[in-house]
Amino acid sequence: MKRIPLNDFLRDIRACTICAPLLPHGPRPVLSASENSRILIIGQAPGARVHASGVPWSDASGARLRNWLDVDDTTFYNEEKFALVPMGFCFPGRGASGDLPPRPECAARWHHELLAQMRSVRLTLLIGQYAQRFGLGAACSPTLTDTLLRWRDFGPQVIPLPHPSPRNVAWFKRNPWFEADILPTLRDRVAQALSAPA
Repeated sequence: MKRIPLNDFLRDIRACTICAPLLPHGPRPVLSASENSRILIIGQAPGARVHASGVPWSDASGARLRNWLDVDDTTFYNEEKFALVPMGFCFPGRGASGDLPPRPECAARWHHELLAQMRSVRLTLLIGQYAQRFGLGAACSPTLTDTLLRWRDFGPQVIPLPHPSPRNVAWFKRNPWFEADILPTLRDRVAQALSAPA
């Protein structure tokens, strides 16, 4: 089967309406990627602010994430450097205790072909349990904390991370080892991936 050029594939994703009847705010797929992206960030799904702006991670979670990575906005939004691919491309709406889970249709329909075209990726960051279940498969632990405690098991090219949402502040306070143990290595690996020769 002939592979669709990535730019055409991204255009098809951005025009996707598979879940339209199930999305309370309508479809607006949000992602950014290039064949030359060095770092792949797989997140959860856009929130309300990102749905409104159409810009990935353009909210408080994104600000914290960029701080974790020690990169500025210009670097983060350079698709030659970062691919920003959520598990669900559209805002799924709000539930009783926050945003609803990402719609499963996106990964089933789009993700494997999309990721197969991104051959320059040197580092993959899996943010939250949905991304970790997708990226780690059977190696993912039952809880996010248990997966993160085993972060060294996944090799130098994959790092699992908690979601940087303000809603997770209590988790950050209970788990200071995350900032002490993982963030320095994360920043080193991000810098290495961005500076490595093409």
